[in-house]
Amino acid sequence: MASAQLSISGKVTNQAGEVLPGATITLLNPQQSAVTDAAGKYSFNNLKSGNYTLRASYIGYQSLTKTTALGADQTLNFTLTAGALTTDEVTITATRAGKNSPTAFTNLSKKDLEKNNFGQDLPYLLNQTPSVVISSDGGTGIGYTGIRIRGSDASRINVTVNGIPLNDAESQGAFFVDLPDFASSINNLQIQRGVGTSTNGAGAFGGSINVQTATRRDTAYAQLDNSAGSYGSLKNTVSAGTGLLGGRFSLDGRLSRIRSDGYIARASSRLKSFFVSAAYYGDNSTLRVNIFSGHERTYQAWNGVADYVIGDDSRPDNRTYNELGDMGNNAYYKDQVDDYLQNHYQLLYDKKFSDKLSFSGALHYTHGEGFYEEYKDGYNHTGESVTDYGLTPVIYGTDTLTNTNLVRRQWLNNNFYGVTYALKYQPTNKLNFNLGGAYNEYRGGHYGNIIYSEKSIGVSPNYEYYRNEADKKDFNIFGRAEWHVDKFLIYADMQYRHINYSFYGIDQYQQNAQQTAQLNFFNPKAGVTYQFNDRSNVYASFAVGNHEPNRDDYVQSPPQNRPKAENLKDFEAGYRFSSSVFSGELNAFYMLYKNQLVLTGALNDVGSAVRTNVKDSYRAGLEFSGKVKITSQLNWGLTATWSTNKIKNYHQFFNNYDDGTQAEQVFAKTDIAYSPSLTGSSTISYSPVKGGEIAFLSKYASKQYLDNTMNRNPQGFNVTPESAANPYAANRMLNSFFVNDVRLRYSFSVRSVKNITVGLQVNNIFSEKYESNGATYPDIEGGHVINYNYYFPQAPRNFMASLSLGF
Repeated sequence: MASAQLSISGKVTNQAGEVLPGATITLLNPQQSAVTDAAGKYSFNNLKSGNYTLRASYIGYQSLTKTTALGADQTLNFTLTAGALTTDEVTITATRAGKNSPTAFTNLSKKDLEKNNFGQDLPYLLNQTPSVVISSDGGTGIGYTGIRIRGSDASRINVTVNGIPLNDAESQGAFFVDLPDFASSINNLQIQRGVGTSTNGAGAFGGSINVQTATRRDTAYAQLDNSAGSYGSLKNTVSAGTGLLGGRFSLDGRLSRIRSDGYIARASSRLKSFFVSAAYYGDNSTLRVNIFSGHERTYQAWNGVADYVIGDDSRPDNRTYNELGDMGNNAYYKDQVDDYLQNHYQLLYDKKFSDKLSFSGALHYTHGEGFYEEYKDGYNHTGESVTDYGLTPVIYGTDTLTNTNLVRRQWLNNNFYGVTYALKYQPTNKLNFNLGGAYNEYRGGHYGNIIYSEKSIGVSPNYEYYRNEADKKDFNIFGRAEWHVDKFLIYADMQYRHINYSFYGIDQYQQNAQQTAQLNFFNPKAGVTYQFNDRSNVYASFAVGNHEPNRDDYVQSPPQNRPKAENLKDFEAGYRFSSSVFSGELNAFYMLYKNQLVLTGALNDVGSAVRTNVKDSYRAGLEFSGKVKITSQLNWGLTATWSTNKIKNYHQFFNNYDDGTQAEQVFAKTDIAYSPSLTGSSTISYSPVKGGEIAFLSKYASKQYLDNTMNRNPQGFNVTPESAANPYAANRMLNSFFVNDVRLRYSFSVRSVKNITVGLQVNNIFSEKYESNGATYPDIEGGHVINYNYYFPQAPRNFMASLSLGF
């Protein structure tokens, strides 16, 4: 049997002899595929003797097909020529790092994403990449999820889709729940850590995610993907494409539905999306139209589970309790939901003027509209009053009505549109220039309605109790050059960005919302790479990033203390190595911040994080990622990040409800909240048979603090004995966790179906009890520090099974 296991391997290069990493090699009989590594190499193993047909393809090059008779292990190399038709690749190359760029990055192909795409949100598909920690409000990865890179949350991670900003212009967050199952329409993506290359949208303060959606497929196809599993989770996806019609046109589409009840009580999700892309390919140009949309309706769980509940093991619901929508008497408001629709329109144009000069540009428009509906108790300890809604108490005879239970909706209605562009000039193989930029405008309406009140408060249904408008103009231009001198690659990148941001009207607290800000940023970057040979190099870089405060930073600060813009100086250095057996990268980083907006640990009334400026802080660490081919059937991928994340001279204030003052605590040096010092992942993959895979996935994160006090209490105050008895209440901290998953996949084909893939993913196979996110609101009462902590428990052992049919 061992003698019958043969292999085909080789290298893919272009006519200039340059290797082409990321090229796709397809084995047509039976169908399976491989992607070339950083050295341009590929391999197929466990083959029987016989005749085989292989096709090599790479964006921007003509596909090449070869047939071989396999009787022994064979080497089959491919040399590809430049394509006759233009492609979509130039759209995003201006904002991506190249294979030898002096910055830390990870590329993921469509095949990489497909392996884990059982219906969970996009952050969960990135979980095994370096320095990443993910979380889920509902505990299952479906619905509202979060991602942090190097300890920085999604508001500090720049996300672009085909070079177009995805982050919300005001909150700066990237809400992947608004585009459910978007991974099914992604062709590839790149994660950069640190400042990275110049891109469109807000600066990257922890990292960036650069997405390219579906590109040209030359043959017609249809695909059915279905998944089902724990907690009523269900995913149905239908996608199809025409292939290249008449050598010029293509049309692709996808329709998806995802449902889940969630692990946390009433954390259900009802998600829908579609993606349509039409393209025309000319001899020297490409015109593509993308229209995609997502609608989410999620019951909210963003308050988490209170410490006194989660620490009470006698309660059967201590890890799933959800207090949002509590109407008393064990009743809950059934429409305590976030309901949001987002439509995206993109017009992408690429033009190749010559072998040396090319252009890409895009027009885009995004419309979002939706609301958060919630039940408000007018008689609880918060003292919710009709005056909070700009109303006067209602007098009925001798009685005065000051409070009532009511239901309200807080609305967003926004439009985002603009133009992006990139011009690439490559006079020689040793030198290339990129000139790019964008102009974008955001116009957003924020308003609230009372849709129901238990008692008459003198208003009609849908009474509008606040409204304010926002306008943000964002302009940037950048130039980048790469120059190859012998074994050196010299890199330079400069960006100028101007922001004009204003909002006006009445906010939800009945306060004047008028504010304006004008900001100008200059973001230079420089680096050098030394190429030892085609398998290894070293690099070093320095980059400056500037980042504006978000809407909540402005709104939640007093007029005399408006938030400051942040500045980051990012130093990176690393070593890369690639061979047929082992490939890996070791990267060191030092990120020096001025006026960083750090999380306080608290959340506002709609689940957004509260932040404050700190003058001096830094993140420093060492990242490792590697993959070793132990045997032809057994592979091991590993990542690890060791880091120290510190604030210098931090001042923490606690409300002292005993005397109405504030207690101050000063730290000479303290840890930044939500920044574990050690994270790591492991993927052990074994292919016992052709088309089959068994993978064991592990993820570790060390302890994290919920605020910036490292869990210390102000001098002279102690945690109450009651709190000390409950570890969840005594500590403003997330414990370390080590979580393991198992993934099974088997692909085969029959005559009428090109590809059949069955899969099973068992998450948290050992039912680890852990929380990956939380919030804290400490204060002083009765001479003691009281910790009001809230946690987001993640689901115990659960599974998703899938069946995919490709035609």
